Parts: sequence; C-alpha cells; structure tokens
Amino acid sequence: MIAAIKPSGANTRGLLAYLYGPGRHDEHLDPHIVAGFAMLGMPDPGRDQDATLTELGHYLDAPVALRNNEFGKHVTDHVWHCPVRAAPEDRFLSDTEWGEIAERIVHAAGIAPEGDDLACRWIAIRHADDHIHILATTVREDGRRPKLHDSGIRVGTACRDIEKDYGLRRLNKGDRTATRAPTQAEMHKAARLGWEQTSRAWLQDRIRAAIPHAATAEELLAYLEAGDVMVKPRRGPSGDLLGYSVGRPGDVNKDGEQIFHPGGKIAPDLTLAKLKARLEASAPEEYPTARRNRPGTPWQHATEALDAFSYEISRTGDSADSRGQAQLAALGELIEATAQAAPPELRTELRMAARAFAHAQRSQIRAEHGAATGLRTAARDLVNAGTGNDGGPLAVLLSALIWSAILTERWHTARNLAQQAAAAHQTVQHLQAAYDQAAAPQLAALAQRQPNSDTRATLANDVRAAVPDHAARILADPDWPALATVLADAEAGGHKPARLLKEAAKQRELHTARMPARVLLARIQHTARNPAPNPRAEAALLRSTLRSTTRQHINEPTPPRPIPPNDHQRRYR
Repeated sequence: MIAAIKPSGANTRGLLAYLYGPGRHDEHLDPHIVAGFAMLGMPDPGRDQDATLTELGHYLDAPVALRNNEFGKHVTDHVWHCPVRAAPEDRFLSDTEWGEIAERIVHAAGIAPEGDDLACRWIAIRHADDHIHILATTVREDGRRPKLHDSGIRVGTACRDIEKDYGLRRLNKGDRTATRAPTQAEMHKAARLGWEQTSRAWLQDRIRAAIPHAATAEELLAYLEAGDVMVKPRRGPSGDLLGYSVGRPGDVNKDGEQIFHPGGKIAPDLTLAKLKARLEASAPEEYPTARRNRPGTPWQHATEALDAFSYEISRTGDSADSRGQAQLAALGELIEATAQAAPPELRTELRMAARAFAHAQRSQIRAEHGAATGLRTAARDLVNAGTGNDGGPLAVLLSALIWSAILTERWHTARNLAQQAAAAHQTVQHLQAAYDQAAAPQLAALAQRQPNSDTRATLANDVRAAVPDHAARILADPDWPALATVLADAEAGGHKPARLLKEAAKQRELHTARMPARVLLARIQHTARNPAPNPRAEAALLRSTLRSTTRQHINEPTPPRPIPPNDHQRRYR
C-alpha cells in the first residue's frame, strides 16, 4: 500500500471538483465519502443530490476562514492531499475497511491525532476499487497549524502495519534514501513530449553515466556540459564551486524558461558535497602509465578489482560498515562503466542493472570512499580504454559482477536495509540476463571441442574430489562439457584441475548458484590465465619462510654473510 502526501495549495473546491469529477479518462466511478472527521451532517455530493461541492468545500474550510478573518493570520497553503493506493494483486477492500485505513493514516500523519477533538477537518473519497483520496485542511479547530514534520515517514510506517493487519502485499520499509517518485505533472509532461523518462530520471542517468569519467566535481560538470545536459553551477565570490543544478534540453516552464533541478532533488547521493567526497577521495597515482600497461585487458583488470571487493564487503570491525558502503558506491560505478563499454547488444540489460543498483549503492551509512580506490580506478580505465569485442573476458567480469551483487544483497539484508536488498536482487537478475547472452557463443564453442570421454572421466573424478558436496549438480549441469574443456586447457598449461576447482569454490559458494558448472567455469577462466605455480619456486619460498620464522622465534639475529677473501688475502693466508 502506497500513500503519497501532496501539498495542493489553497483551492479546496478545485480539488473536490477533480475527485468528484469523471477523471481525465473517465476512470472515476461512483465517487463518495467513506470516512471523515465528523460524518454526521457532512454534505456528500456523491450520495446527496442536494449537496454541492461548494457547500462541502466551505464545510472543510471553516477553520481556515476563521483564522484568516478573525485571527488575522492569513493561510494560503492549507490543502493537504494524500492518495492511498492498494497493490494490483491485493484483495477487494470494502468502504468500511477503506474508512478504517483512512483514519489510521490521518492519525499517523498528525492531521487528526487519535482522541483530539480539535484536530483538522478531513474526508476520504473513494472513486475506484483500488484507492482512496484523503483531503484535509491544515488548520485545526482552535486555529493552530498541525505538526506535520516527518509525516511521510510516519504514514509509511502506518502503511506497513496496515498491510500486515489486512493481509495485503507487504512492501519494504524505507530509510529515506530512495529517489523521489515522479509527480503526475512530470509523467504527463513526458508523455506529451514523447519522452520515455521524466526529466529527473533522465538527468539521474546522465549524471551517473558521467561519474566514471571524472576525477573531480569540476570535471564532472564539464563532462555533462560537453554532452547534452544543461549545467548551472553556483559559485562563491572566490569562484569556488558551492552547488550545481542541471536541466534537460526542451524542459521549460510556461514562460519558456529552462527548468533546472538541484542534484540533491534528483537523488540523495548526487548533492555536490557527496559527489566531491566520492570523486576526490583518491590521491593522485604515482605511476598511472605502468598500471594501464600491465598485462591483460580492462575486463580482466576489473575482475581482479572485484576480488578485493569480495574481501572488503565481508570484513568485520569498527570501520567495516563505512568501508563496505564505499565499496558499494564504487561497484555502482563499475556496473555503469561496464554498461558503457559493453557491446551494443548487451547494453540494454546492463543499463537496467546500473539503474537498479543506483538505490542499492546508497544508504544512511557514511562511506569511507578512500577504501574503494581500486574499484573506482578499474571503472575509469574501463570507460577510457578500448575494450574490443572479446566475449570471454567480458563474460568472466559479468559473472564476478553477479557474485558481487549477491554479496551486496546479503550485506544489506544483514543490516535490515530491505529496499536496498531488493534493488540488489533486481540487479542480479539483469546481470544474469546479460551474462547468459554474452557467454552463450563462448559456451557453445567450448562444448564443441570438449575432451574425449577418458579425459572427461578423469576430470569428473577431480570434481568429485575437490567439491564433493556439489559434484552431482556440476556433472549434471548442461555446461559441464564446456567446464571440462576449460579444465583440460588449464591442465595443458601446467595447472592442476582439482586445485583450480577448490580455489574457485572457496571464492564463490555454490549452494545458491543457478548453474554451478557455469560459475566455476568463469572463475577458473580468470584464475587459469595466470602462470601455473612452479613447484620448485614454491618449495624454495616455503624453506625461506620457515627459516625466517625459526630465527625470529629464537630471537637470533641473522648471521652476516661472509665476505670472500680477495687475491691478496689468499696469497698470504
């Protein structure tokens, strides 16, 4: 159940005309009052043919007129409007039930606290099966204004209780980090102009798409301005950037003037202060060229950065939450960068994933953005480097992003952040769809060159030895032939299949995996591209480590290395 509070100016009669009228598309049927502050003697034009809208309007406005005329305190914003809508799958609610719901909402909002005989005047009008409209005038009978601060939060809490009590669809409780829902006016304007998105939604997509391209707030605004976004910076006398607002070309008011939206009104995490904290947390790199020239593709470098994400998001301790929140914000940038760098056929799903993750990447937890430099750098490299059309490394990255989004969902669930967890779950679904599309050609090619039956049988024994609890599911997976090919290739490169399987299973648990063979395949492809371990080098390293540990244990200083005698010393020894 959703209740959306909408301050509606001072025209009570005008709002009543809409609520009792036919609607914009003749959707209003049988409008009538189901509850109100005093049902006895209240005129209802929907049930009494002698009652008029003007009479009902004057009845509701009586305390307002008294305050304006006798108290000398003129009120011009007294109309309070709150549509309350049930979910499409909810059962039919009777007039009595809707009346009870309306009473609980005005109690929670502070319009008419329970037991308060001098509260505001209000009515609840029903003109459809699935919703009602609550109209109130915000002047009490004693002439005072009601206390409506944080009324939206209280009403939201009341709706969650109503859902439970009436057996309705239960929504997740919010934490004030969601973006503002588009208004009816914004949606009608977008439809009239032929836009698929409202202006604020369109601007949010553009700002988030620009973040991986910028290292400072000034660079971000310059990037937006170079594109198709109207930018209006706010600067102090010294020229320092103090704020910003952005506009969509063609979005003008009735006077033809460009409409600008402050970043904080577009999304809570897009204020200038929060953008600066995110973008400017990293210190300049000392050797950026060496980092960019290291072996591997940008897809593979991003996958390596996600290995650190899995560790950071699972940390515990005093700063674990702030570091984890920073990782989530940077993960959102990497998903956005992947959507921009991916082949055109994958961009629709990946952009939907980035859009869904926009809510999963923010919460009320203060982020320590300096802890997520690696992910942020990987995102920037991805959008600035040519990625090519190699589906293999991209599929491996998408698999790692799926696991990161699953970890994000669990992180939010552990902190009772239900809306963020739901957003992360939605992201997982879009990423899985993109991965299935990206990996399909590669999986088919791998399956076509699967090893012979004897090799497959040997590799199956490796699977049973390395991951015995999941061996049956892996070997029954349709992608087992492709996994067998990857294991055979890795073995030819000097790797041990059983060892690779164990390492992959440790990095990504398989209980929740849809297709465990596909999960292992992506992980092993990422690991097996590194050189195979050298047994002699590992043994030498182990001996060196043991020798160093023994010396430290007995507190003996390392003996100095003897200096060989020179020729003169040898001659006269």
